[in-house]
Amino acid sequence: MIRVLSIFFAAAAAIASANTASAMTIEKIVSPAGIEAWLVREKALPLVALNYAFHGGTTQDDAEKAGTANLAVDLLDEGAGDLDGKAFHERVENHAIELGFQVGRDYIHGSLRALNEHRDEAFDLLRLALTSPRFDADAIDRVRGQTMATLQRDTTNPNDLASRRWWQTAFPDHPYGREGKGTLESVPRITAADMREYVRRVFARNELKVSIVGDVDAKTAGMLIDRAFGALPAKNDLKPIANATPSGLGRRIVINVDVPQAVVTFGGQGIARQDPEFMAAYIVNHILGGGSFSSRLYREVREKRGLAYGVSDSLVWFRRAAVMLGGTATRADRTADALAVIEQEVKRMAEEGPTPDELAAAKSFLKGSYALSLDTSGKIAAQLTQIQIDDLGIDYVQRRSALIDAVTIEDAKRVAKRLYGGGLLVTIAGKPKGLTSSGATE
Repeated sequence: MIRVLSIFFAAAAAIASANTASAMTIEKIVSPAGIEAWLVREKALPLVALNYAFHGGTTQDDAEKAGTANLAVDLLDEGAGDLDGKAFHERVENHAIELGFQVGRDYIHGSLRALNEHRDEAFDLLRLALTSPRFDADAIDRVRGQTMATLQRDTTNPNDLASRRWWQTAFPDHPYGREGKGTLESVPRITAADMREYVRRVFARNELKVSIVGDVDAKTAGMLIDRAFGALPAKNDLKPIANATPSGLGRRIVINVDVPQAVVTFGGQGIARQDPEFMAAYIVNHILGGGSFSSRLYREVREKRGLAYGVSDSLVWFRRAAVMLGGTATRADRTADALAVIEQEVKRMAEEGPTPDELAAAKSFLKGSYALSLDTSGKIAAQLTQIQIDDLGIDYVQRRSALIDAVTIEDAKRVAKRLYGGGLLVTIAGKPKGLTSSGATE
């Protein structure tokens, strides 16, 4: 059945790709219980895809019990209501239902996909997972053990070491600086009561974002939404999180670890999603390092000099902070060269901005490639939920190309200076030849 459904979903992707952004109609609906959602009706195939998000995430962990959100989310499908973990998984698999749960710094994200003939069962199982997770002792021990094993491996993983140190340095004494999975010290402290309390505080209807795509009308969609979320508390109970800006800009931190390659994480101040200059920043960042094979960093670091297999950077935004974050991995004896090129290109972009040709090419790519993020029902639902989180408006998909076109070369140069002129925080894990920590005292 699972193989059949996989083939079915592949066919769905092919058909959905014809449903371009310009042709997609998004409806705002309200369920009988008053839950707002966005709906896209897709009648080509008899399935439903749901995506949703709760405001909360790992920022709601107590500092001494970091990892609570991550452990709780990992256990949501390990038994709920009167179903133990084995029975819950059997119900999911026997009906070829796809359920997913993920935790980020600010949000808990979830997804569901099912054929229409099994959608009632799917939404019932989701309701149980959200409202009645069991957190059985045997399941907690097993999942906690898996988490501890991952954390132990991370103590010698250069990618994790460089990333974790970057976030700790950029956001000291702030929840954004904590490791979402927790630590070897904090995870053993987490109890079933802690996870139940987390779920009680976070899973609520007032800041819930919901998107649903499929062969379903507005009335039926509203009933399904209430089936899953209607029994949740009306209001969450979240701890306030302070605004933050990244610290440590201008510092370089070397973490000595005996590995063949050195891993470099670099970043600086970003730009908020609601900032009027965000689209200009998004385009400029694509030119610098977000465009993978077409970016300046890729061209200068890999193609011209062969210093690394890949290098890139992205704009990352949260509710209370925004950063520009990038990375690469290279030979220990070439790390200094690679980092020098990266810093040179960041400085050059800040001082000169992009060229008109680069701006035109980036605009064309970003407009043309957007359809790839909307080529399946699941991707459409995920995009719509993110648009709701970012408060961009229900017509954003239709307006996006015009927003890109409106960015001028003057806009791009101005935002490049703003985005890249403040310096970088760099963390390096490995044994980079000729590089040591610099900046503030270690």
